[in-house]
Amino acid sequence: MRLSARVDYALRATAELAAADAPRTVDQLSAAQRIPPKYLESILGELRRGGLLRSQRGPDGGYRLARPASDISIADVIRALDGELANVRGSRPEHLQYEGAAAPLQEVWIALRASERAILEGVSLAHVAAGQLPAPVVDLVANPAAWS
Repeated sequence: MRLSARVDYALRATAELAAADAPRTVDQLSAAQRIPPKYLESILGELRRGGLLRSQRGPDGGYRLARPASDISIADVIRALDGELANVRGSRPEHLQYEGAAAPLQEVWIALRASERAILEGVSLAHVAAGQLPAPVVDLVANPAAWS
């Protein structure tokens, strides 16, 4: 799975917001995660339009999560920026059709998507902000083979 810098920055910024007790400005988020502020501002705008963030103007303004952090999964953030979790050349795996010896590839792509969903939908921003990942993720990370 390949995640863009845009998604990486979005996840880092939303984790900061999940840990915050008040709205955070672009500059505060940028400094906390070392993300270029202009680029971050664009990303936060997309997340706001995607319904994951709210913005507030004024001296106490900034960005905050639109829902509780426990109700926003990593998958939600990825989808808000990049759309579907797994696609092949822009198509959903169930819409692909392979011939001959390659026919089982469709099932491989569907299984890959199911595995991604199990992890990315099972980890919320609250998990990340608290540093307490769900047991299935902890178990996967505990396997030394996962690191290579």
